[in-house]
Amino acid sequence: MVDYHAANNQSLYSAGGQQIYMEQENDWDRDLLLDPAWEKQQRKVRASESPGAAAGACKMRYFWKDGLAFNALIHRHRPELIDYDKLRKDDPVTNLNNAFEVAERYLDIPKMLDAEDIVGTLRPDEKAIMTYVSCFYHAFSGAQKAETAANRICKVLAVNQENEHLMEDYEKLASDLLEWIRRTIPWLENRAPEKTMTEMQQKLEDFRDYRRVHKPPKVQEKCQLEINFNTLQTKLRLSNRPAFMPSEGRMVSDINGAWHKLEGAEKGYEEWLLNEIRRLERLDHLAEKFRQKAAIHESWTDGKEAMLTQKDYETATLSEIKALLKKHEAFESDLAAHQDRVEQIAAIAQELNELDYYDSPSVNARCQKICEQWDALGSLTQSRRESLERTEKQLESIDELYLEYAKRAAPFNNWMEGAMEDLQDMFIVHNIEEIQGLITAHDQFKSTLPEANKERESIQAIQAEVQKIAQYNGIKLAGNNPYTTITPQSIDKKWEKVQQLVPQRDQALQEELARQQSNDHLRRQFANQANMIGPWIQNKMEEIGRISIEMNGTLEDQLTHLRQYEQSIIEYKPNIDQLEGDHQLIQEALIFDNKYTAYTMEHLRVGWEQLLTTIARTINEIENQILTRDAKGISQEQLHEYRTSFNHFDKDHSGVLHAEEFKACLISLGYDVENNKQKRTGIMDGDDFRALLISTGNSLGDAEFARIMGIVDPNNSGAVTFQAFIDFMSRETTDTDTADQVIASFKILAGDKNYITAEELRRELPPDQAEYCIARMAPYTGPDAVPGALDYMSFSTALYGESDL
Repeated sequence: MVDYHAANNQSLYSAGGQQIYMEQENDWDRDLLLDPAWEKQQRKVRASESPGAAAGACKMRYFWKDGLAFNALIHRHRPELIDYDKLRKDDPVTNLNNAFEVAERYLDIPKMLDAEDIVGTLRPDEKAIMTYVSCFYHAFSGAQKAETAANRICKVLAVNQENEHLMEDYEKLASDLLEWIRRTIPWLENRAPEKTMTEMQQKLEDFRDYRRVHKPPKVQEKCQLEINFNTLQTKLRLSNRPAFMPSEGRMVSDINGAWHKLEGAEKGYEEWLLNEIRRLERLDHLAEKFRQKAAIHESWTDGKEAMLTQKDYETATLSEIKALLKKHEAFESDLAAHQDRVEQIAAIAQELNELDYYDSPSVNARCQKICEQWDALGSLTQSRRESLERTEKQLESIDELYLEYAKRAAPFNNWMEGAMEDLQDMFIVHNIEEIQGLITAHDQFKSTLPEANKERESIQAIQAEVQKIAQYNGIKLAGNNPYTTITPQSIDKKWEKVQQLVPQRDQALQEELARQQSNDHLRRQFANQANMIGPWIQNKMEEIGRISIEMNGTLEDQLTHLRQYEQSIIEYKPNIDQLEGDHQLIQEALIFDNKYTAYTMEHLRVGWEQLLTTIARTINEIENQILTRDAKGISQEQLHEYRTSFNHFDKDHSGVLHAEEFKACLISLGYDVENNKQKRTGIMDGDDFRALLISTGNSLGDAEFARIMGIVDPNNSGAVTFQAFIDFMSRETTDTDTADQVIASFKILAGDKNYITAEELRRELPPDQAEYCIARMAPYTGPDAVPGALDYMSFSTALYGESDL
């Protein structure tokens, strides 16, 4: 043992060596005193000894004979290797051998001393013991550096793991939202029409459920997605990480584009639904009108072809022939009167075809049959007239009174049939003015009834005169009027029918008037609320915009104010719900216009959604400013100065600075930026921004200049936000970790090697972070590589975006 000291520790015996030796001794005395177990043991020893012995104990500071000091030294730095409470002061040999064996096995310290020599010697070799103690100093000092390096790596990895978790959350939320939009748009773009009003109204009800139930949660998800994205980008900037770029197709701009397409399809779908309901309503009305007019016309034409094809004039007398001729003239008059009805039937059928009525084939077939029958009647009428006129020369007798009756009775009868048709006709109106117009027209019709009654009495008087003359002259009438089939009884019957239909029409018009008045009340009720809510939303939007650019109090005060403001907006939601209820009543009443307000429910919904999104985005911007201020040490006065300059040069109050505004703002803050008036085009080109950075002390090459431009405006939008402005103004004041620092820390853990092993990572780092590194580190391929070597350099640069993992 003496030879060993002579060969390896000669310098310790020199004067300078003695000084180093004493300094190491003092250091390890302090370390020993820091070990709780050793201090507890020493207190027990001092308590059991006399004062004189205590004074002697002070002189024994270099005596290590009982072995407890060696064990305490190891327990101080590696407590898992020594169970100090089991050691006994009365067994120094066991204590010494335990310390020597543990040091040799776990700390790579050779066994320089012998336990029996130390115990058996009254005063052991002090220098030999201190030489052995110095080995502990060198062993534990390296472990202390490794612990510091491990702590730095743990901190960096924890930040990186948190950011990766946020990125995964963003990707999942964005993917789910885009998938919902992808499924919803085809449903909104489906324009397959239904055949009935009931089916279309069910589609409208499904659309209302979508608006009330399915869409609002997705609006909140979209807002939360933007907030998460902004928060993640802020944390990445604060930890000196590259900006997060979502997967292709999942950028915030992609989601906004898909959302815009969704809203476009949504608006078009609602308009299409309302148009289809109007069309089906119109079709039902036209179809019913077609059936009524067709039925009346078919009833009128029944038997007309048989009448026109009979040959009764061949055996008739002269008077009968003349009667047949006059009767035919009356028929032609009646036929001409029915021409308008046939044209109306054809026009209604044409309109049903143009509006794509689902039962158009049957309508067309019936209309075609009526037109063909009408053409046949025209041909037969012309043929019969020609036959009667050929025979007219042989016939002389005519009854003027019958003829006059027939001529006056036919148009009057046609007028009554038209009046009955009009009184039973269906009507559809959308406002009070239209129903009042129908009521006015009906009143005008009623005013003509006295004159029509006089005409009826005159016609009946003609028939009475015929009867009177026949009775007076003893003439036996052969039968009915030979010139017409219209009898006085049929005229009276139809007149009574007209008298019955008039009050029924009055009642129907009054009921419709009451319904339109109710609809008008709904319009006014909706308009009164909409005219209050619309300006309220606009006013809140303007107030939020004003709050976002003002600097009233600290950022925390602004955040508190904005959250209170947000709560007041949320508390206004019942007014929106009430308006939705009024709007639903309007739609159920099939009201399609409202002259009392310029606001629609769609406009108010969009405004409300924009209001909620704007207040949430503004709160998120203030939170990010607080994160930036705390991370970069910006004082409230500096932040106020930045905001004042930013607002001053934000001429259009858009919340961002365009390139020229940004340049002027920097100059106002003391930056000497090149300002060539001939180049002032309204934007800051590359040379202008280079001059700005050089004037602030930055020496930039092309690559560095491009990198800074990417930091200030990463999206190449041509505008600088307030958050980017703060980042730029304070970019040199933040002390952040770099890739080089992390590489240096790994190098310490690896013992100055260019690689590190899994065993070293598991020994120096917590289990979860050690496994994280092992799973992501690439194998080391250098010339000094060993099996299982890992490349910590490429891993460190990848953490800061300087290479790929």
